[in-house]
Amino acid sequence: MPCLNEKDTVGICVKKALDALERYGIRGEVIVADNGSTDGSQRIAADLGARVVPVKTRGYGSALQGGIAAARGQFILMGDADDTYDFTHMNAFVSKLREGFDLVMGNRFRGGILPDAMPALHRYLGNPVLTGIGRLFFKSPVGDFHCGLRAFRKDAIDGLALRTLGMEFATEMVVKATAFGLRVTEIPTTLSADKRNRPPHLRTWRDGWRHLRFLLLYSPRWLFLYPGFALCALGIVVSALLLPGPRMIGRVGFDVHTLLFAAMAILIGFQSVVFASFTKIFAISEGLLPEDPRLSRMFRYLTLEVGLVVGGLLIFAGAGAWALSLAYWQRNHFGPLDPEKTLRIVIPGVVFFTLGFQVVLSSFFLSVLGMARR
Repeated sequence: MPCLNEKDTVGICVKKALDALERYGIRGEVIVADNGSTDGSQRIAADLGARVVPVKTRGYGSALQGGIAAARGQFILMGDADDTYDFTHMNAFVSKLREGFDLVMGNRFRGGILPDAMPALHRYLGNPVLTGIGRLFFKSPVGDFHCGLRAFRKDAIDGLALRTLGMEFATEMVVKATAFGLRVTEIPTTLSADKRNRPPHLRTWRDGWRHLRFLLLYSPRWLFLYPGFALCALGIVVSALLLPGPRMIGRVGFDVHTLLFAAMAILIGFQSVVFASFTKIFAISEGLLPEDPRLSRMFRYLTLEVGLVVGGLLIFAGAGAWALSLAYWQRNHFGPLDPEKTLRIVIPGVVFFTLGFQVVLSSFFLSVLGMARR
């Protein structure tokens, strides 16, 4: 149980957990991971039979990591010390772990949220949206990413090397468990109203953003790859329509100015796709993501030499376009030019030239990352 100034409820939670251990014949201990309480929560927990583990680094995730590291059991059930979760139902979680599951999540939306237990903003917007994003990004079966009552095999979660220190720890556990192929299930859980006489530690917008930020940073595909492909495709289509000449859609005319923005979309989109590759390789090297067989196959063909050849061809194409524009200028005796004609040569040249150098530089950097992988 993570604890920070929970004197009103920590004793109730410890007593419920100890009673449940005795009732179901489960050999275990109750650990209170204290995160710097100043209200005497430690003494209350210890007097009732809990083992208090002090955790100096502040944060929900930090407290939980300290408690998990100190635990001596094969299975761990974690839950808040504010008496919003009922520890007397621990046998349902333990039974699932004994069936072979690695992570057993509670689901408050299936089990029931009692009156005043969850703010409407969290219940109807925050939790559903963040859980939906998590399920979309990571194909997770979990329907309540942020439920604070969950059980897991200690060795399985230790193997994930969880790192976050704040409220996003709850999301990291679910995401990594899914990404690394752990067996995950969930059971209905009831959420009761908070019985403390002080505001909760959770900060709606700050902690909501931290969860969303983690989901985005942990998914290079959705953060970089898909938006990059979309920008590239949009830029290429618009460029193909405007290179032959101006286009009218109704009463609106599109010309070289729009072509310039299309070129920008291609360059930004390509850079975003490259960033997706960088991020994915780095995350795998650091153990943040599991190995991806598709990435290994890609490295067999997308070598440094291939990148140098492709980049060189693009640079050559860009230089050729510039040579054509220079020849056109020469034919006009280096005098004033019609921008509608010259920019249709210069803009593609800039795009090809820039893409060529991006490919060359990115190929060298990917080769450095590839060396680390090998």
